[in-house]
Amino acid sequence: MPEACSLYELNERIKDAISVSFFQPLWVKAEISEIRENANGHCYLELIEKDTKSDRITVRNKATIWSFTYRMLKPYFEATTGEALHAGVKILIACTVEYHELYGLSLNISDIDPTYTLGEVALRRQQIINQLQEEGIADMNKELELSVVPQRIAVISSATAAGYGDFLDQLQGNNFGYTFYHHLFPAIMQGDRSEQSLIEALDKIYQHIDQFDAVVIIRGGGATADLSCFDRYSLAAHCAQFPLPILTGIGHQRDNTILDMVAHACLKTPTAVAEFLINRMQEAQGLLEEQRENLTLVTEELRELRANQLKEMTRKLPQLLLGRTTKNELLIERYTTQLNQRSKALITAQAQRLIRYSQPLSSLTIRMIGEKRHLLAQKELQLKYLNPLAILEKGYTMTYANGKRVTSAADVQSGDRITTAFKDGNTDSIAE
Repeated sequence: MPEACSLYELNERIKDAISVSFFQPLWVKAEISEIRENANGHCYLELIEKDTKSDRITVRNKATIWSFTYRMLKPYFEATTGEALHAGVKILIACTVEYHELYGLSLNISDIDPTYTLGEVALRRQQIINQLQEEGIADMNKELELSVVPQRIAVISSATAAGYGDFLDQLQGNNFGYTFYHHLFPAIMQGDRSEQSLIEALDKIYQHIDQFDAVVIIRGGGATADLSCFDRYSLAAHCAQFPLPILTGIGHQRDNTILDMVAHACLKTPTAVAEFLINRMQEAQGLLEEQRENLTLVTEELRELRANQLKEMTRKLPQLLLGRTTKNELLIERYTTQLNQRSKALITAQAQRLIRYSQPLSSLTIRMIGEKRHLLAQKELQLKYLNPLAILEKGYTMTYANGKRVTSAADVQSGDRITTAFKDGNTDSIAE
């Protein structure tokens, strides 16, 4: 029978061999697969390595960062890299190899080099940007047209976030009395679940897309490490292709996140987003005032044109009445046609200038033009009644002595040649 050892003796030999072979810390590259902190402050990780071609896991090990070490490594790593330790991040660690008879092989982490992860983060970030550009979606949201009057706002934020409260205070307390309608779609704004939560909020907004003019994604200030979710491909792709303009106010001072890069407009803080919307309303009000001034100018031009035409017609009509009734009617018709054509041309030109503005402005313009057209119709009616031919149609006559119109009996002397104009012709007589 061959000589045998107990299982315990075998594990002791393995433990001794590992202790001799790995008597000092080693620097190891790995990817975090799982991570959790317990109540005592210890951090437990599962580290993996994948095949670069198939992405299949080729090795897996447990690792531990004891609380007294974790209290120092965690803030140092986050401050340097701008993100927290989480599943999927690649790290370079200094560790000792330990073997326990019951728990097997484990790595005891004593240090982390954040510059390695920083390089990995920058590389992954650039890869995501390149992918968005190659797919042709990076600028899609920027190309959307933001409403001239963006009053209906879908807000994605945490309901209890201070930044959300600041946004509402700034928006609703604006000094111009503008009215905004907003609806909150709550989301988790940091942590491993934040990306999926934000996407779910976008999906809910999409179900009611006709009720909103824009989407606002905001959060207050916080640790830079809390912003890693805004550098993920899935969230950026959803926002880039969303059919409403997206405004971001994530409340950070570092370089823009990928979400900021694909959004329609990127503002630094929630209050800055509110100011952006208020300024947009001010621009719309300025356009409205400009159109009011243009309408007033058109009205004055029409009024002056009508007055000049009326004077011209009044001057010519008496000379044309005697023996030229038919020709006079044609002239009146021509002047009336010209006046209508010029009036319509001015109105049409102004309407073309107004058409580029949105429905809130065009409805006001249409109403005011209608009022001016009604005023023109009244003026035309007045002109009709001032026409001397209209007087003759009623049975009245017009008397001329020696070619001059008679307005008083004192104007006629005995022997003067008198011409009396009726609606259908003239008669001549001699004054006694």
